[in-house]
Order: sequence, then structure tokens, then C-alpha cells
Amino acid sequence: MKIQCAVFDFDGTLYDSMYIWESIADKYVLSLGKEPAPTLREEVRPLSLYQAACHLRTAYDLSLSVEEIMAGINGTIEHFYTQEVLPKPGVRAFLSRMQEAGIPMCIATASERSHIEAALVRCGLDDFFKEIFTCAEVGQGKDQPDIFRRAMAHFQAERATTFVFEDALHAARTAKEDGFTVVGVCDESESRQRALRDLADFYIADFEHADDFWRALTDT
Repeated sequence: MKIQCAVFDFDGTLYDSMYIWESIADKYVLSLGKEPAPTLREEVRPLSLYQAACHLRTAYDLSLSVEEIMAGINGTIEHFYTQEVLPKPGVRAFLSRMQEAGIPMCIATASERSHIEAALVRCGLDDFFKEIFTCAEVGQGKDQPDIFRRAMAHFQAERATTFVFEDALHAARTAKEDGFTVVGVCDESESRQRALRDLADFYIADFEHADDFWRALTDT
């Protein structure tokens, strides 16, 4: 099957970064010299950034304003992307193979552009991607197909030959229902792996052992 372009999610797909969103509150509290409660992750999971900041201010008796706490959390996230996060094993070789095949690639992410750019440059992967599309800039989350449509239009591609690589079931479903070809990528943050595998046109358990993907692509 011909691939006109490949649209990659970032967090949990290309980079092993989903755990930061699970542990960000813990990291921030620790940075203030306080001990996070064992239940903190569950406490903040359903909260917005503002709500989480309010909760932390009360729960840990912080003298900081809510705005200062929000800035501190954002600073912790920025440090993670600029200094710590790494691509998943096998990603570089996989992207190289895509590039050698002449397939243009871009990123479609819910994260901030500056964070993604910093992580790509630091790890030497920025040259693989022609463009980065963010949900904030597009104006819609991945519960809507706008970001995938924007990427497709950028490359003047068709839906069926625009391959969307996603680790999250909800985003993969959005792309699939809009007619894109979906490649599910395994990540432990997504507990519904069977559903993702069943939904996707192709499935990659890990990029180090992606020969099945290339074989399946050739056989279609």
C-alpha cells in the first residue's frame, strides 16, 4: 500500500513520555521539599491544571499563589521535555526507514510546540519531520479529526494513504472513523490494547521489532 504521508503522535507513540503526566504533581511537590501523599496521582487525575494547583496549595499548605503553582508545574513539564524525555527504543531506525522510502512525516500532538521541538532537537530527530501540528494551534483536541485533516492537507494527501500513528485508543478511533489508515502503537499508558489492536489497520508492539508492520504493508 502506498503511504503519501505519516502522521505521528508524540507522547506515548514516539517518545516514552506519558509517565510525566502521571507523576507531574509528585515531581512538583518533591521540588518544593515536601513529601507527596501516596494518593496524590489519583487525587489530581481528573482535575484541570488550575484545579490541581488549588488542590496542591491547600493540601500542602503552600505559601505560593495558584498562578505561581501553575507556573511551577509548567516549568517542571518544560524541564522534562528539554532535559529528560527520550524516544522509544527503535524509533530512530524506524523513522530512518520511512525517510529512506521517501515518506514525508509530521507530528500531530496535544502537547505544546516548544516542548516537542526541544525534545526532537535534543535527541537529533528534528530533521525527520516536515511539520508539527498541535491541538492548541488547530483549535480542537483529538476527539475531533481536525488535526489529522490539517496534516493531510499539508501534504496534499488522501485519507486512505495518510497513515496516523497513535497509542491512545480515543485518538486512533477519531482518525479511523474519519477514514484515515491507523497504525496502533503499544504503550503501557493505554490499558485497552486489545481494542486498539482490533481497531487499527496495522499494529506495532514496539519499534525495535516492527518488521511485521513492513511485511503487512507490503502484503496489502
